[in-house]
Amino acid sequence: METRYGLPFFLEDKTGRLTGSEFVDIHERMKLIYRRRLSDHTRAVYEVYDTTSGTFDSFRTPRITLTFGANNALGTVSFGSEHLVAMDRFLSQVNPIAGSRLRRFIGSDGNEYRWGHRIANNEWTCTNRNGEIVAHYNLKDPSEPVYQNSSGCMLTVEENFGHLAAEMLATVMVMRHIVEYNL
Repeated sequence: METRYGLPFFLEDKTGRLTGSEFVDIHERMKLIYRRRLSDHTRAVYEVYDTTSGTFDSFRTPRITLTFGANNALGTVSFGSEHLVAMDRFLSQVNPIAGSRLRRFIGSDGNEYRWGHRIANNEWTCTNRNGEIVAHYNLKDPSEPVYQNSSGCMLTVEENFGHLAAEMLATVMVMRHIVEYNL
């Protein structure tokens, strides 16, 4: 049985960059890596690794692969070697009025989740069907000092949704990409 601490996973974003970072829980319960594997004029490929277990396979096999197209266009998402789906289909707009900064996806647990930009005092907020916050991503407050080994940005995943942390990381990185490149 998995130990519960009654605390969210506070995944410190070491670089804050879209080009790659490590996300390490401040209580050392989880470590995710988001890294760029390939970038050329036709595509950019990023991989999400869950290295929490520290096994050789956790460093070798990505949990999720994001492939963006030429000119930073949305591309595809793949989960291990299982299935490949178009990003805009996997992380689809809720409705045309809300625009591209409010999107939903179906998690590996079969439930719907929604990422929204600048909701509930967070830069990015992910809610479930009941409107409960399950994860959020925040940028460093400009008034905070510069940190030596951290960007000051944080992905927080509620403990009950820790099994979805890699999916939360991948989807929030796509959301950040959408805003960065005005897609």
